[in-house]
Amino acid sequence: MFLKNRNNGDIVDVENLCDLTNLFHDKVLGTYQVGEELQDPQEFNKMDLIFLSGEELPKCWTDPKYRKHE
Repeated sequence: MFLKNRNNGDIVDVENLCDLTNLFHDKVLGTYQVGEELQDPQEFNKMDLIFLSGEELPKCWTDPKYRKHE
């Protein structure tokens, strides 16, 4: 899944969607999609990622206590 790094605006290809949607994982493995060569995978904090449209990731993906806020 392609997401955007909120700090620099670069596109990130997240490798494992299970890690992205697991609210107990605060980091995901992905690669930047810049340049012509395939980039090396690296860890990204989920809080630094947003959808390409600029929307935040759902709270149920990032906050283990998201139901207590209701």
